[in-house]
Amino acid sequence: MPETFTTRTLHLTSGGEEAVLDITSDCESFLREAADGRDGLLNVFVPHATAGIALIETGAGSDTDLLTALRDLLPPDDRWRHRHGTPGHGRDHVLPALVPPHATLPVTGGRLELGTWQSVCLVDTNVDNPDRQVRLSFLG
Repeated sequence: MPETFTTRTLHLTSGGEEAVLDITSDCESFLREAADGRDGLLNVFVPHATAGIALIETGAGSDTDLLTALRDLLPPDDRWRHRHGTPGHGRDHVLPALVPPHATLPVTGGRLELGTWQSVCLVDTNVDNPDRQVRLSFLG
């Protein structure tokens, strides 16, 4: 079968507070159409300078723990040189160095191959910009 490349953009609202949004079901829905039962790779990319993509367990406290750890590592205070927006916003621009803006994941038989407790999540600490895009691309 020839290689194919298909892309869809998700439009998400993360709200006015720090968030870990589980987008696993969006990825699976996209793959049902794009992969059509084939093997390949799913690339998940957030085209924002203040958000990232993480593979993490959700619903058992790990998502809250991640936000707490990021607050400890990147305090939302006035230490940052990047100073526009909400006080401490400069830390949001450092976030993608720790939580990268992309992930490439295996797809087998049209299904996303994640570990038992892994979920694909948008990590967003920027309270100034709740409107986010996530680009899903399948290469079969």
